[in-house]
Amino acid sequence: MSEGGYAADRHLVAAREGLARLTPEEAASAQRAGALLVDTRTAAQRARQGEVTGALVIDRTVLEWRLDPTCPYRVPEAVPGVRVVVLCRQGYSSSLAAVSLRALGVDATDVIGGVESWIGAGLPVDDGPPDVRE
Repeated sequence: MSEGGYAADRHLVAAREGLARLTPEEAASAQRAGALLVDTRTAAQRARQGEVTGALVIDRTVLEWRLDPTCPYRVPEAVPGVRVVVLCRQGYSSSLAAVSLRALGVDATDVIGGVESWIGAGLPVDDGPPDVRE
């Protein structure tokens, strides 16, 4: 990513303003404290990098509907007040997803550096099976 050179980069920088992003260690701690860890990576990315232990896998195309506590299509874990921590491969699209969820009133954030940083921090990934929510 270039620093502000493209419209998409500027959009990301603006989206992250006011977003209290978490380090991988902070995200793991939040998960242990009851936060939902949500992985939006593609199946191919998950096959290459492994499944994040304990994460729900929710496709980015339905994320808002699955995590909106007021929506009849939500996952059962998406209850009012639950914290949601979004993961993607490198921490870019997860920031945009977290901001979108926050616009719905969800307490959401994301992980700095995404799953690549999660793995780099020595946090658990496994061979699955993933907990995919469609």
